[in-house]
Amino acid sequence: MARSESVKKLGLDRSLETDERRLIEAAQSDRARFVDVYEKYFELVYGYVARRTRDRAAAEDLTSEVFRKALANLPRWKWTGAPFAAWLFRIASNLIADRAKRAAREGSTEFVAIPGPTGSGSSGYQHAELEDAERRARLSGLVAALAEDQRRVVLLRFNEEKSIKEIAGELGRTEGAVKQLQFRALHSLRKQLTDSEEIRR
Repeated sequence: MARSESVKKLGLDRSLETDERRLIEAAQSDRARFVDVYEKYFELVYGYVARRTRDRAAAEDLTSEVFRKALANLPRWKWTGAPFAAWLFRIASNLIADRAKRAAREGSTEFVAIPGPTGSGSSGYQHAELEDAERRARLSGLVAALAEDQRRVVLLRFNEEKSIKEIAGELGRTEGAVKQLQFRALHSLRKQLTDSEEIRR
């Protein structure tokens, strides 16, 4: 059960995924509902941006720009199983990189992008929470990108907490085949998460 609990913490909880999907789809069909998206993700995005900049005004400006771009591109956004926050983080990351490049070209030292977590003490909890959200977003995106049979096994095993025997029956596979699919999927996820964390250092 410990493994199953840790996977849930990494964002494979179906009810949260369903709620998130409904929220985004509502905003896609009625732009006025985007305010709900903004309210749900503002603190997460602002924390992500503020952590990577040294200027409060720049963080506020960039956060505003993230949501402006998200609203403009929302009709084209497609559900892949990855958390919506992963898309917002990607937009934020691109905007931060663009602004840092522009500042470097202009020889400005006013804007500095910080690659990793900053701060300590009471803000340490917030940074840890943000890191966890980013990790969940990355993991969900990686799960969504797995081969179809591997993804189904991972979701059935850890999201729905089904046994190997139950999954084998549902998929019409042998228990050995299901164990192999699970092993390959977890090996791939572990390797990609490790690689992405090394790149970020």
